[in-house]
Amino acid sequence: MSELTLTVMRLGFLAVLWLFVIVAVQVIRSDLFGTRVTQRGARRGADRPQQTAARQGQAPPPQRQQQSGGRGRRGAPTKLVVTEGTLTGTTVALQGQTITLGRAHDSTIVLDDDYASSRHARIYPDQNGQWIVEDLGSTNGTYLDRSRLTTPTPISLGAPIRIGKTVIELRK
Repeated sequence: MSELTLTVMRLGFLAVLWLFVIVAVQVIRSDLFGTRVTQRGARRGADRPQQTAARQGQAPPPQRQQQSGGRGRRGAPTKLVVTEGTLTGTTVALQGQTITLGRAHDSTIVLDDDYASSRHARIYPDQNGQWIVEDLGSTNGTYLDRSRLTTPTPISLGAPIRIGKTVIELRK
């Protein structure tokens, strides 16, 4: 083999080695810092237009139809509030759609909690306009009023839902 071929092969190997090191450092960096940066900046900003729209339009028509039958509007929850944990004070307007909770970036409420699974739980309305909480097979469990959930369970107004160090409540 010529000297030129050997030099080109050495430089190619060195380039591949550096590429591997750079990719490894980026993966470690995103694992350590990626969730916090995305959650604090982009995620909260993405929730604000939904809250503003909910305040301006009060409630969308499908939700009014759901609540007009049975109980009526009185006493029905209108928001989900985080009362304990890193997201204390965060409010999500209940608009009749499913709310997902977990560490995954596409969750409605992204939990920065070591005890939360990526897809931990969901909260959704049933046909009667009542809200249901369901654990999605999480490792550490979801608790409603100090009871671990094993089946989808109706949520009463003000009942604490605990996921790790985070506590969430339905409020008017």
